[in-house]
Amino acid sequence: MYLLEHIAKLPGINNLPSFTTLFAEINTDMGNSQIWFVLILACLMLTLHGIAVLMIAGAFHWIDGKLENKHIYGANFLSYFIAILFIIGSHLIEIIGWAYICVALQVFPTNPQTFYFAGEMYTTVGYGTYTLSEQWRILPIIISFSGIFAVSMSGAALYSMMGALLNRPTNQSPL
Repeated sequence: MYLLEHIAKLPGINNLPSFTTLFAEINTDMGNSQIWFVLILACLMLTLHGIAVLMIAGAFHWIDGKLENKHIYGANFLSYFIAILFIIGSHLIEIIGWAYICVALQVFPTNPQTFYFAGEMYTTVGYGTYTLSEQWRILPIIISFSGIFAVSMSGAALYSMMGALLNRPTNQSPL
């Protein structure tokens, strides 16, 4: 109850806008109809990333199943590390994709600056200081959300693959 009393005393609690009003104000503030195109591209990129990760994990599990009883030591772990490289490659391709989108939208004057921006936002590092025009202020949020979700999908797939390697029964014969 103590928390609710503090919330009730917040100075702006009585002036909270509805979601529709808030969204309309943000949309008007951006003044950018291209942002919807960027949101659709973000959804498409996440879908393609999910498909790529499923294909990589599926290929790993198929290879792992084939190698499980072959007694080829280390091959399973080698296939795991190759899967890691493919997943890292998929993230790099997405960063490059975001850089190309930002170049096409002319968000920054130079291509290297655009690439660094896309990489920092995708990985949510936020190291650089970038000044965006008002119409693109929401772009870092969109890019970082796509990066967070893509990394989450990749992490889940890698966890699944590692689990397949670590939960393997040992084939030791009794003494």
